[in-house]
Parts: sequence; C-alpha cells; structure tokens
Amino acid sequence: MTLSDLGKESAKDQGINWSTAFFTLMFHAGAIAALFFFTWKAFFLGMFLYWIAGSLGIGMGYHRLLTHRGYKTPKWVEYFLTTCAVLALEGGPIFWVATHRIHHQFSDKEGDPHSPRDGKWWAHIGWILIGKSMHHDTKTLSRYVPDLAKDKFHVWITKYHYVPMILLGAILLPFGLPIFLWGVFFRTVFGLHATWLVNSATHVWGSRRFETRDDSTNSWWVALCSFGEGWHNNHHAHPVSARHGLKWYEFDLNWYGIWVLSKLGLARDVYRYKLSDNSQPSEAIPERVAEVQPETELISA
Repeated sequence: MTLSDLGKESAKDQGINWSTAFFTLMFHAGAIAALFFFTWKAFFLGMFLYWIAGSLGIGMGYHRLLTHRGYKTPKWVEYFLTTCAVLALEGGPIFWVATHRIHHQFSDKEGDPHSPRDGKWWAHIGWILIGKSMHHDTKTLSRYVPDLAKDKFHVWITKYHYVPMILLGAILLPFGLPIFLWGVFFRTVFGLHATWLVNSATHVWGSRRFETRDDSTNSWWVALCSFGEGWHNNHHAHPVSARHGLKWYEFDLNWYGIWVLSKLGLARDVYRYKLSDNSQPSEAIPERVAEVQPETELISA
C-alpha cells in the first residue's frame, strides 16, 4: 500500500468539511450525554483510555516519535503507539504528522494551518472544519512525510484509522451505556480539546522562556490537560528534544513515559535539551523538525 492508495485530494480552500463536522458534532453530543450517565467506574475507564490515546498515542507517538524523531524505538513499539494514537480521533499518522511539520515550518506565518493570528476560534477548531489545512493531497504528503510514506503500516492505518475506534466501541458497548459513553465519547472530546488548546492557547497566553520567531508560550494548565504538551515555547525552541518540561516543576508525563521506555530498553537515541541552572532566556531559532540542535544531549538507553 502506498500514498496513492489514500486517494486524497485537497479540500476546497473555504469549503466546509461536512464529514469532519458531522462526527465532531456527534462526538460532542455523546460527551454531553455521558454527563447524565456518570459512574466512577466509567469515569476512571475514560481517564485510562484518555491516557492511552492522548499520552502514549498523541504525545509520545504521533508528536515526539513520528513527527520530530526525538527518540527511536523498535518498529513494534512504534506501531503500538501509533495504534493508541488513532483512538484519539485525530486522524491517521500521515496526515497528523504532515500537518504538524507544516506548522513548525510556517509557525504563526502565512501557511501555518492553525495560527491564532488568523483567529483564536480558527486555531482551536475552525481549521479542522473548514478548508484544506487538515486535508493535504498526496503531493504535499510525499513532501512532508517521505519517511512515513515508505512504511506500509502507516499508510494502511492512515487509510483505516477509524477501525480501532469502532472496535473499541463494540467492545465497550456490552458493558453498559455509561462505559460506552465515557470510554468512547467523553474522553475523546476532552482529548481533542486538550490537543486543540496546544494549537490555540499556547500561542496566545502564557510565559516565554525563549525568544522564538513565533508566538509560542508555556502554559502549565494546558500541560496538565495534555500530559506535558503545554510547554510549547520550550518545544518550539528545541523541537527535537523528547523532553518539553525543562524544569523539575514543569509536569511532562509524556517525557516520563519515554524515560521509562528507555530504561526498559525500548527507546534509544533519546534527545533531550538540557537547561543549565544559570541559563537566561535567549533567542532560539526553530530548526528543521528532524534536525538535532547543538545544545541537545543524547541519552543512550
């Protein structure tokens, strides 16, 4: 299976993506319904699946491994994390990674898929519902994700990214409506907004340790919602670093997960930017998304 099998053409520049809009609305309705079917068992299951999809999947898998190659894993671990990620309902790896690499190349400039400079609502959710920002054609994909395009598994799961979610729903439904609603709808919607807050809130509000060429900020509350992705200014200054929370008090659960993998021998060539104790805020020019910066420390498992 190759990129051409995805059969993808760009959506019209200003057209509504009706399929995306329908499922977004449906999942939000399901999340609201879950509030009326609350049980502690359903809640904790939802939070567990939220961690599986949001931390193992999106943060450790799609973002720090596939997009920035901040560390390396055996293929089976990479595929496992990717499978976890599709449960977040954020699309397949090829489209997600391509979009994020484009964001780093044009961050808060013309061509950025989701810059708050085009509107806070646009940066949060509008870019998904309208236009082609999330709907790249095969020519664009081959330019930004040549590494994933060569991998048959990533192409296959991008084409059928909805299948694991359907299977999960089929498994949970027999255990009752609360389990189904919290395990599928509520935790998915919560996770979507956590990711979207990284795109919107952390380019508007927060602190800036590094003077990057974009508007990225560090936000502790977004970091809490997204397992550490909210230390966005740190990330834009040093995109290849597998660790985003550079101080001990900067909660970064995704980094702790990568650290555990390294101790288990399942992650190697882990790149981490080390912030010296006497370091001062400085200008940090964003590098290519797959290029290791001079200040980055390599940690061998």
